[in-house]
Amino acid sequence: MTHFAPIDSQLKSLLRGTVDVLDRSELAQRLRKQQPLRVKLGVDPSSPDLHLGHTVQMRRLRAFQDAGHQAVLIIGDYTAMVGDPSGKNKTRPQLTLAEVEENARTYLAQAGKVLDVSKLEIRRNGEWFSKMSFMEVLRLCARSTVSQMLEREDFHARFNNEQPISLHEFVYPLMQGWDSVMIRADVELGGTDQLFNLLMGRKLQEQEGMTPQVCITSPIIPGLDGEQKMSKSLGNAIGINQEPTDMFGKVMSIPDKLMLPWFTLLTREPEDRLALLCDPAQTHPREAKLALAHLITQEMHGSAAAQTAREAFITTFSKGEIPADAPEFAPELTDGSIAAHALVRAAHGGSGSDARRLIAQGGVKLLQPDTGDEFTLRDDKAALTAADLSGRVLKVGKRHFYRLKA
Repeated sequence: MTHFAPIDSQLKSLLRGTVDVLDRSELAQRLRKQQPLRVKLGVDPSSPDLHLGHTVQMRRLRAFQDAGHQAVLIIGDYTAMVGDPSGKNKTRPQLTLAEVEENARTYLAQAGKVLDVSKLEIRRNGEWFSKMSFMEVLRLCARSTVSQMLEREDFHARFNNEQPISLHEFVYPLMQGWDSVMIRADVELGGTDQLFNLLMGRKLQEQEGMTPQVCITSPIIPGLDGEQKMSKSLGNAIGINQEPTDMFGKVMSIPDKLMLPWFTLLTREPEDRLALLCDPAQTHPREAKLALAHLITQEMHGSAAAQTAREAFITTFSKGEIPADAPEFAPELTDGSIAAHALVRAAHGGSGSDARRLIAQGGVKLLQPDTGDEFTLRDDKAALTAADLSGRVLKVGKRHFYRLKA
């Protein structure tokens, strides 16, 4: 028999950092029954890689798992083919089932860094949507009206701005809501941009004579720039599978104002300790950020990797040293030279435009380990010879070093 913590203790843990709880009294009432709740989180495998922003909801789902409740992860193989319009100002591209399945394989492996997969109920909404007849789809669509759909903020804005809204986008909230009916969800989790969809689940459950689910939303965390939401396409994300040293260094680069929301939503540190860590009068911001970077890296890669990443960061950035494990790179010279942008691209990866941008921003240097001298590359077309490169270290950005052999 599952042992449940006192209600107040559960609520404090389960609702940490939430925005909407619809509603708290309903949740408390269900918790008092001392029975496991079915807690739903839906994810659409629209890309193969997860970043830290995706883990916010997973962490809350893990909190429910740890409290003794049944976590249900919905892999939206059918909703992903529609494309979630939440927070978008244009129609999302539709994926094929093969693309969705390929992405789903990596999702589950990455989700295991946060969730207890051994206790996780995993469902694909293709289980029910693939069996629905066209008439059943029409009946589902009849559950809501166009005017109700246009109450949703993003649909309303697009309609007023005369931006197209495809009919299939109206079906998405109904599909997400129907998932809640099919798995008999007691609670559904989502970001603040998902509130309309979560409430649709309540509405459909009520229409089916079920007790409507409790809806819990969490903030959408800003990315590395501190302004826009974390997104791989915006270049401000930290991937779950990012190398530990890169992950640690990127966390150290965030604006100070992000520390409290990141500590709250991306770690399990007690709230009373967060008040201490995020108060510059009590803890220097650099020390607080070191603690944050260590906690995040540790959860994704383990204690040993986090400690190694911490030591590498301190060695490289606090003492100005070149990491001992900096990889060696032997550039291929054409007619005795290589263009600066080609060197950066060959050693560091990325596109030619990325390399040119880094050079233009002064982010590429040639270091001389023996003397400590450094030279900032300014001309992306500069022809570098073996004499320019041999024995030097190429530094790209703040965290990447390559020992050159020419």
